Amino acid sequence: MNFIQQTVVLVKPDGIKRKMVGEVISRFEKVGLKMMALKMVWVDSDFIGKHYPDSESYLKSVGDKTLENYLKYGFDPNESLGTNNPVEIGRLVRKWNMDMMGKGPLVAMLLEGIEAVILVRKMVGPTNLASALPGTIRGDFSSDSLMLANLERRPIKTLIHASGSVEEAEFEIKLWFKENEIHKYKMPDDEE
Repeated sequence: MNFIQQTVVLVKPDGIKRKMVGEVISRFEKVGLKMMALKMVWVDSDFIGKHYPDSESYLKSVGDKTLENYLKYGFDPNESLGTNNPVEIGRLVRKWNMDMMGKGPLVAMLLEGIEAVILVRKMVGPTNLASALPGTIRGDFSSDSLMLANLERRPIKTLIHASGSVEEAEFEIKLWFKENEIHKYKMPDDEE
């Protein structure tokens, strides 16, 4: 196992509007993560469609999570979404996310460090903001609700995206960064 990992973090357009970029970067730097790439971009729907895959397994996973939320709160997905099919629901949520990501610029960063993927995910907090603990980025700065977002037929405002696994990070690094945008350098701690 390689303990030094790279991971992608996106400060989404809602995070940009909330002026969270400096706070986010500061938190990651304070735990010793190394910034390997950083840029502000405004992506089109074709590009963001690659980030949110149009695969049945991804759509079903998103739909299943949404249906769990409906069950938890006692709402009927047919009433607000017009279906209870997880793939169709996943397709709706994917469209909402794609629309939101194209509404403004976002900041993409590539971070490196010891077990960076899991460390960054812990620091960001879960997508379900009701479970995001104080001290996490989402727990401290997001106050939206998955259920409310679903009922209003929009994406949840989570401010930030972080790669969910090493495999996802590897895919996202290639998607978001060209090789010449990634910088290799030594930090003072790297030298013995």
